[in-house]
Amino acid sequence: MTTPAETPAEPTPAETTPVEAPAEPPPAEAPAEPTPAELLRSFARTRASLDGEEVTYWWSGDVYSWAPDEPYQRVFGFEGLNVARLVQDAEAGPDAYQLLTREAAFYLDPATREILETWQEQPVVHVWNDPANQKWRPFPIPTTALGGQVCFSLEIPLAYPSPLPVAQYPVHSAGDTYKALELFQFFADRADLDGPAPSVPATMSWSRMSPWLPWMAQGQRPGGLTFHCRGRKLGSYGEVPERTRAYIADHHPEFAHAPEEWSEPNETSWTYFRKLNPPR
Repeated sequence: MTTPAETPAEPTPAETTPVEAPAEPPPAEAPAEPTPAELLRSFARTRASLDGEEVTYWWSGDVYSWAPDEPYQRVFGFEGLNVARLVQDAEAGPDAYQLLTREAAFYLDPATREILETWQEQPVVHVWNDPANQKWRPFPIPTTALGGQVCFSLEIPLAYPSPLPVAQYPVHSAGDTYKALELFQFFADRADLDGPAPSVPATMSWSRMSPWLPWMAQGQRPGGLTFHCRGRKLGSYGEVPERTRAYIADHHPEFAHAPEEWSEPNETSWTYFRKLNPPR
């Protein structure tokens, strides 16, 4: 028992006010999403080079056939390259580009990987697309973060009147409408994209679903082809395999370089076949 003198004094308001804990720092803001123009610039550094230098992509893979009630078959190996130069499209604005390219690719024996000249007694028509140009404008390029890598994905469904109408090319045309699906993926390291270099190292994959090739002479037979390839951005054209460079030098040496200026229309395997075999 305590006496009044020993009774503790009532605490003052100041003594009863709780001490406030230190304020927590505000949560860090999430990095802003890149604008379409910023995305296009990153993709341009991956696919080409902002300084206008020539860039060579090389790829290798295989071509598979499919048809109703038939097994899938690996009918060709496939190897190709694209030599590109990126330039500003001044008339379209500061964030617009032209990609000037030539593209060559070759059908290979699936076992020996040698460049074919004939297939089932048909002369092989290789890919000689000059030009294969593109106009780029800012758009929300699909991207996927893969740890330290960034993947740019381009999915391109195609459907347009075939350059080879069935009435004119009954043996070489699958139909009056050309339908295909092109699937591209380009992979670059985020650390490289965060740096200032106008061009960054990159790898790529490419798949395509298409009709039978005109020179295969399959007519309107149901089915078609699937291309499955992978490749990379080379340090220079000189890194293309020697066999392939020699074949280009012997047949179309201009494909060792990108075009100097814009031209159209683009060449495709179908328009090139028509050029070699004009309708009668």
